[in-house]
Amino acid sequence: MSKIDELSVNAIRILSADAIQKANSGHPGICLGAAPMAYELWGRHMNHNPKNPNWDNRDRFILSAGHGSMLLYSLLHLYGYGNLSIEDLKQFRQVGSLTAGHPEYGHTVGVEATTGPLGQGLGMAVGMALAEAHLAATFNREGYNVVDHHTFAIAGDGCMMEGISSEALSLAGSLKLSKLVVLYDDNDVCIEGNTDNVFAEDVAARVASFGFQVIDVADGTDLEAIGKAIEEAKADTEHPSFIRIHTTIGFGSDKAGSSASHGAPLGEESIAAMRKTLGWPSDTAFEVPAEVYDNYKALAENGAKAEEAWNALFAEYAAKFPELAKKYDDYKKGYDLSDYFNSDEYYAMPEKSEATRASSGTVLNMLKAHMPNLIGGSADLAPSNKTDMKGAGDFGRDNYAGQNLHFGVREQAMTAICNGISLHGGLRIYEGTFFVFSDYTKPMARLSSLMKQPVIYVFTHDSIGVGEDGPTHEPIEQLAMFRALPNFVSFRPCDRKETAAAWEYAIESKETPVALVLTRQNLVQQPNSGKQALKGGYILEDSTKEVPDAILIASGSEVNLAVEAKKELAKEGKDVRVVSMPSTDLFDMQSAEYKESVLPSAVRKRLAVEALAEDTWYKYVGLDGKIIGMKTFGASGPYSELFTKFGFTTEHVVEVARSLFD
Repeated sequence: MSKIDELSVNAIRILSADAIQKANSGHPGICLGAAPMAYELWGRHMNHNPKNPNWDNRDRFILSAGHGSMLLYSLLHLYGYGNLSIEDLKQFRQVGSLTAGHPEYGHTVGVEATTGPLGQGLGMAVGMALAEAHLAATFNREGYNVVDHHTFAIAGDGCMMEGISSEALSLAGSLKLSKLVVLYDDNDVCIEGNTDNVFAEDVAARVASFGFQVIDVADGTDLEAIGKAIEEAKADTEHPSFIRIHTTIGFGSDKAGSSASHGAPLGEESIAAMRKTLGWPSDTAFEVPAEVYDNYKALAENGAKAEEAWNALFAEYAAKFPELAKKYDDYKKGYDLSDYFNSDEYYAMPEKSEATRASSGTVLNMLKAHMPNLIGGSADLAPSNKTDMKGAGDFGRDNYAGQNLHFGVREQAMTAICNGISLHGGLRIYEGTFFVFSDYTKPMARLSSLMKQPVIYVFTHDSIGVGEDGPTHEPIEQLAMFRALPNFVSFRPCDRKETAAAWEYAIESKETPVALVLTRQNLVQQPNSGKQALKGGYILEDSTKEVPDAILIASGSEVNLAVEAKKELAKEGKDVRVVSMPSTDLFDMQSAEYKESVLPSAVRKRLAVEALAEDTWYKYVGLDGKIIGMKTFGASGPYSELFTKFGFTTEHVVEVARSLFD
């Protein structure tokens, strides 16, 4: 290792240790141990340009072990990303700083993904590699590889212990995503101590069995060996690569090799001793020699030159293939479907009853013709979720141009992968599974919300209407969970037109993930439903009175119960309003005036009906209102019998509504 390389690697270590010490919080161990691999990767093998962090054909980098955020912040500072200053490093983990505890996408320039929950970064890396493969198959022509970049990830022992990593890497190997390179920081230490007792498996053999090229680097400080391994990984065009790099956690400190260096500041005395051990030329915190900055500036020039070469290539490409170049730009900026969303065709009402999952499948295939960059699939449930796009081809190792993704039974990885596809750019992504299995997707859906990625979630089999599969497959509490999630919109439509509205909102969304919660069973089509569902809640059937006698509120399959109950109550002289509430999230965003027009405060007799947990509805029915919902798990049997058993019948709705007048 040359003197300047040694100083540059140690700059990452010293800056990381100083920032963590000043914050009195953080994880120095990985920053010290993984600094050489990060330096070698960023400096000599990864195409990136700090002057244009969003260059299309840059290599992507994800720090899956996000607790080592100072490793990334040190790199971003030294390379000059977004003018991330020494002062920013000094504000590590402080309120409002650019150096949050874990890397946050959209908050700090150069951070490609929000990481922290271990293993999720690996899933997102797979998604980015998948997006690159699809776009390359779509746009590249002989001699013009305008989409041609790698996705790199640094992961640790914790990432490899989490089950999501096996799901994601297994799929990556099956699909032969050769542009994916994982650098495994193997230091044999976790928070509770040495990993021998809890993680004795042969990780390399496991990943090799997934279909990865596995390369072993015995010394995590050997830049030449690390560099050789990275180039070997990039040279393999048949397999993704997994580079196992043996490192020492807390390298250079008196806590080296110990869990004590994992998740706590090293201490002033330890850092002072480490400076001497590493031969660092300054005793002043956050002080970096000018020659180190000069070295990083010189390394950054390689990325600038790579972008210049790509720009020249793309200019030639655009001249030779103008239609493809326009399509490339359309993929990037997205498609304007506003005219189509206002068409009679889009909001047509089917002649017969149909399940909203079937409605969704119909709408999806209508959208496909207008959105060539639409891509997605299901966790082995496409026939049930109705998420297959007819004639769009299946994405696979022999056909990266296919738009239908098959994730296998891997809900966790599916969602992380979809986040990665969305983050990559150029594609609109959707995924599907049964609503009860949204429990598997939740942590990753939470990151969709946090990163402001408009991933579309198609959740079918939405209630006890699942029927014969029984309580293990009948979601009860899941919708309340998603309604509680910030920056997340859920729709539970009552028919095809409301389903079309849900898809319209999802496609138009720029920063908010959207879930479509859809029925297995057929639903009656409502003549008065439609685009007004975009307000979340609206008057579906109104009272003839200026002030209704009562208001019935429902979502999804229960809307028709409210409509039928209104007819029965009219026979008794009670004139009620029916409000369809497909999205409480959107209704809550409306103006106070609009909400008052739908749910006037003067009407205190209110009944909400939904075959799910009741929690959401109390704020709408008030102290005088009532709710027909689920207080228990469901049961096994035909859905019609279950609806009767749990009180979701016109008769019971009428009975409870009648009691409001007692």
